[in-house]
Amino acid sequence: MCGIIGIVGTEPVASALYDGLTVLQHRGQDAAGMAVMDGTRIRVHKGRGLVRDVFDEDDIRLLGGRIGIGHCRYPTAGSEGSEEAQPFYVNSPYGIALGHNGNLVNTEALRREVFEQDRRHVNTQSDSEVLLNVLAHELDRHDSLSPDAVFDAVADVHRRCRGGYAIVSVVLGLGLLAFRDPNGIRPLVLGRRESAAGVEYAVASESVALDLTGFTRLRDLQPGEAVIVTPQGELHARRCSDKAEHAPCIFEYVYFARPDSMIENVSVHKARMRMGVKLGEKILRLRPDHDIDTVIPIPDSARDSALEVASVLGVKYREGFTKNRYVGRTFIMPGQSERVKSVRRKLNPIPLEFRNRVVLLVDDSIVRGTTSRQIVQMARDAGARKVYLASAAPAIRHPNVYGIDMPAAEELIAHDRSEGEVQAALGCDWLIYQDLVDLEWAVAEGNDALTGFDSSCFTGHYVTGLEPGYFERLSHERGEEGRRKRRAG
Repeated sequence: MCGIIGIVGTEPVASALYDGLTVLQHRGQDAAGMAVMDGTRIRVHKGRGLVRDVFDEDDIRLLGGRIGIGHCRYPTAGSEGSEEAQPFYVNSPYGIALGHNGNLVNTEALRREVFEQDRRHVNTQSDSEVLLNVLAHELDRHDSLSPDAVFDAVADVHRRCRGGYAIVSVVLGLGLLAFRDPNGIRPLVLGRRESAAGVEYAVASESVALDLTGFTRLRDLQPGEAVIVTPQGELHARRCSDKAEHAPCIFEYVYFARPDSMIENVSVHKARMRMGVKLGEKILRLRPDHDIDTVIPIPDSARDSALEVASVLGVKYREGFTKNRYVGRTFIMPGQSERVKSVRRKLNPIPLEFRNRVVLLVDDSIVRGTTSRQIVQMARDAGARKVYLASAAPAIRHPNVYGIDMPAAEELIAHDRSEGEVQAALGCDWLIYQDLVDLEWAVAEGNDALTGFDSSCFTGHYVTGLEPGYFERLSHERGEEGRRKRRAG
């Protein structure tokens, strides 16, 4: 999962890109970068680390130009080296820089095509660089930068690329180009603002980045849609793919997106509240005479749900964990060992809220189980009489292939395990999962046009389809990458 933003302004945009990336930092902490169109040049600055560490005042000052894109990354495909930081750049045709959120599922076939047919070289393991070269080839083949020709090129990108992706790019001679995959799996929202000098546009992964930079949210890009914003501030838009199943990623609402964001015209905050209502109702159905004394959220993304669970159950809601704000999001730490070390650095229990109580811990989801197991034990060590654990999401039994770091089934605690077996593995006294129908209702209730989601990590259904042997190849690649790291370390 990554965060992307693109702006066409009436004055230099690097400072606004920086601000936008800081509020998208929750989407990736491995690397950050910007590419800004400055006259006839594209200036790129990127590196490993948080946005605040990659850029200083001098860097922002040197990134002059009114059109630019920004990216913050956590690694799913490719390695974790600095060469994988985005945006990527190619000089032919025209000069193109690109930032990508998502994951392609036919990367290896595309890599061969790009080399053997397109006569282009991909220098990293990143599927983002593959996608950039596919776009560059299609733009070159259409031999024009008119909006119609560029939209035709994007249509060919959709024809060749399969997976979940949202793209921001700058193209010399064109301006800003942004587009979204035909299923609309990865989010991308369009905003507009007016200044004394004219109209300005922005696109971003989440609306919160538009809010901070003063843009008014207009709408989400439609599945398969592309938008072009010229240096003169002219907006062109076209749907560039055949109609496909609209399947936005439901995990955005469960965990990734900030609660103050709007995605697909749905408030993430309200969706999480509705998840809590449904979860509380399920608990009452299963145990109408429950003995729960206190509901405690596992901060931060479970708070909205936990508040509603407590309300439905009619029990006290309490903050039971103090969070260290200087430790990153555990789920998106690059390696398992980093996740394990981070949990106790990140959370510390408040014993007063646990001592001699039956506590219900509410989390947004349970993925690998490493964090949950440690938190359950923390609650016991803090004096809890019983520890129940509720997940606002269903059991995650299948890999996610569209840009969320759940690529190996054997890493998922619920894979090939019953709920009872997961409960025993986590060490809790009772485990409650949200039902998928209730989760999908909680999100879709905010938008009647939402009739389906990418819920593949719960169901194993992949809307794009997968080539035979996909997971086996992915597991082999991850194993090779791990061995390289161990040898290097």
